Amino acid sequence: MKLHPPEKPLKFLRWFCRKDYLEEIEGDLVELFEQESDQSPRRARRAFAWRVLKYLRPGFIRSFHSRPLAPTAMLKHNLLITLRSFQRYKASFLINLIGLTAGLACAVVLYLWIQDELHIDRYHANDARLYQVLQHSDEQGNIATGAGTAGILARAITAELPEVEQATTVVRAQWFSEKGVLTVGDTRMRLGGQYAESNYFQVFTCPLLAGNPGKALTDKYSILLSETTAQRLFGTTEDLLGKVVEWKVGFSTGLFHITGIFEDVPPASSTPFDVMLSFDVFLDDHPWLREWGNSDPNTFLVVRPGADIDALNLKLTKLLQRNLKESRHALSLQRYSERYLHGRYENGVPAGGRILYVQLFSVIAVFLVGIACINFMNLSTARASRRVKEVGIKKAIGAARSALVVQYLQESLLMAFLSLGVATAAVWVLLPSINGLTGKTLMLTWDMDLILPAFGVTLLTGVLAGSYPALYLSGFRPARVLKGKPVTPTGGLLARRGLVVFQFVVSVILIVTVLVVYRQMDYIQSRNLGYNRDHVVMFELEMTNQPTEEFLAEGGTFEHNVEAFLQEIRQIPGVTQVANSAHNITGYHGRLGGIDWREGEDDNEMMFANLEVGYDFTQALRIRIVEGKPFLRDSGTGRRGVIFNQAAIDRMGLADPVGKTLRLWGQEKEIVGVVENFHFTSLYEKVEPLVMQLEPRGTTMMIRLRAGEERETLARLETLYHRHMAGLTFDYRFLDDTYQALYAAEQRISTLSRYFAGIAILISCLGLFGLAAFTAERREKEIGIRKILGSGDARIVWLLSADFAHMVLIAVVVAIPISYIAARQWLSGFAYSTSLDWWLFAGAGVLALLVALLTVALQTIRAARVNPVQSLTKE
Repeated sequence: MKLHPPEKPLKFLRWFCRKDYLEEIEGDLVELFEQESDQSPRRARRAFAWRVLKYLRPGFIRSFHSRPLAPTAMLKHNLLITLRSFQRYKASFLINLIGLTAGLACAVVLYLWIQDELHIDRYHANDARLYQVLQHSDEQGNIATGAGTAGILARAITAELPEVEQATTVVRAQWFSEKGVLTVGDTRMRLGGQYAESNYFQVFTCPLLAGNPGKALTDKYSILLSETTAQRLFGTTEDLLGKVVEWKVGFSTGLFHITGIFEDVPPASSTPFDVMLSFDVFLDDHPWLREWGNSDPNTFLVVRPGADIDALNLKLTKLLQRNLKESRHALSLQRYSERYLHGRYENGVPAGGRILYVQLFSVIAVFLVGIACINFMNLSTARASRRVKEVGIKKAIGAARSALVVQYLQESLLMAFLSLGVATAAVWVLLPSINGLTGKTLMLTWDMDLILPAFGVTLLTGVLAGSYPALYLSGFRPARVLKGKPVTPTGGLLARRGLVVFQFVVSVILIVTVLVVYRQMDYIQSRNLGYNRDHVVMFELEMTNQPTEEFLAEGGTFEHNVEAFLQEIRQIPGVTQVANSAHNITGYHGRLGGIDWREGEDDNEMMFANLEVGYDFTQALRIRIVEGKPFLRDSGTGRRGVIFNQAAIDRMGLADPVGKTLRLWGQEKEIVGVVENFHFTSLYEKVEPLVMQLEPRGTTMMIRLRAGEERETLARLETLYHRHMAGLTFDYRFLDDTYQALYAAEQRISTLSRYFAGIAILISCLGLFGLAAFTAERREKEIGIRKILGSGDARIVWLLSADFAHMVLIAVVVAIPISYIAARQWLSGFAYSTSLDWWLFAGAGVLALLVALLTVALQTIRAARVNPVQSLTKE
């Protein structure tokens, strides 16, 4: 067996010896080693090492200081080579450009969306110390969490807890089921109004253009207008202080004088409003809020620097329990700016919220850019055989590997930044449509908040996409390349296959995501809610709270006014049923306790959703009565009667409830009926106990229209509306649309997910298309020989497609369990959700496989039909 010289001394010689002497010296040393190894291999190795060391002297040691090319010349040379490469390999260039552009464009859009979400409610100066009080109610082992607290909680906190710098009570505009009406002369406007205590401006950032923030809300009958509202009403924001306006919302109405003009609430607020009034006047209209047992207003705190939040939570709970005896409620604090993204609680424990969508889109952005990078890597390494001679010649004439790495990285970086430019232009053009899809006002602002992340991501994309091809191509040995020997290692092929598998794993997961979200949205839309929402139109009735002169003469009341209006609606052709309520059935209803149904026992702790409705409500919405009867005008019970849903009766443990009496806030009530459970909140929540009270004065009109006559009937309703409420727009909405609005975020996520899944599949298939084209080109002569030997087109197509089919099948097998776990986790957030059928996952896998095979077939069929004579004679 022939012995070889010792490896380490030989490598050392090649490292330090001058290139012009190396071949001769190495040849002599190897020849001496071969002669001596026949006698004693060990002595021959030692002698070889010693002779190498003897050459380690001046004259034989090479210079380690190379004279680098001028940086400008090097960059110019590399740029020229890159542009020639783009021009020569147009198909690869276009595939990479489209893929990276699509990935980076999606990343820019998602970055804008995520940044917008993360900045909601963070503009307040006290952001780091601003908290909202949450109330946790233990209802027979189930802990319900809500933002509603006692109306007098803030004042008690200010008096008793020194850790709190400021505490204020706010009733958000969103608390009301309808907007209020602001009247100035003949001008009437529907606006969102919130009520706040006088220290509001010391807690929240709300700059005033006019007025004193310390005194603006001290007067009970003060009102502040937003800048836009003032401009619309008066055409100016100046000299408005002291002017009198009329405000009405619900049953509350009055004259107020303007004490301030505030800047419009920024888009970064989760709770916009147009006007602000004093909380004191709200207390006068809702006197029960002075009781500790209510839970409607919101309480906000600014804690002192260094305050212990855990200790403060305990103190808040003890404060509540001191004032509400035997209470099973607890209070805790949540950062106000976190409430928007982390708003869901399950059994008293945080359970996510919109932050899940932020995390989802962050992952999607990374995946989309990642699979675009994979395309670049795969196509660059796949076409390496076209560039091996270039690499070999450069290395043979002295190019260092580092210089080649820099060249190929420069090529990938140029591609990445070129793609960023195209992506930015595409986003700028499509941004209005994107805003329509997202419901936001995203903007491309050229500031460092966008430029630095975009530059950083693009730089990282270029380095990641180009690093593997650069190291791969620059690693070829010139002697092997120039002798025409194979240079493609098995590792490169395996890496390409692994990257293709990863691409389709991501694509299949996104396809499953789209299918599951679509199926859940379809389930939400088709689920029996316990009431019929089809062809029901709603609008708000605005009437004076005082009786008209005609009704005064007849002893009439506001209730009579509402009933008279309802009677006029009933006469309109096309109207089949009419009802009214004090709430939108899918809106916020408030929660109340204080219901005692067991004599001698305190039942105050159980909380009920509260829905105040007029006569005919259950009939108009077709809510099924399980026991008893609906509210009837001639029943004799009048407002003493209450109706519970089945969930309330089950929780209360009442048998034969109809006719039984109970006390609600000290007033005796009689159960006149029990309704079947119906969904008055989103399907994220289980149907909770509900009490329905009679309120004939409710101004939310619900009218069921005859199918097919909606347009004509709405025109008649509008005419009637304007006859009674001149100056107001007939602002109607369909009940089904109101229900769908509960899931607006999910609908947008569903739509965006479909686009992103489509883009992911497009990018993956572009890469597959490029690899299939390269494979067909590389095996062109093989295909020609097989055709001459009798292989048919179908056989050749399968031969070229089989590897790709196997890779996609592996991706499907990997993706299905991952997507199942993710889908099950998302659906667990709904109290009522669709099922995860096997065909959802099988369908996603089949779809991915079909799309991949069709993409590959575009190339393989064309390759299979080429005349074999052309293939074999082609050089």
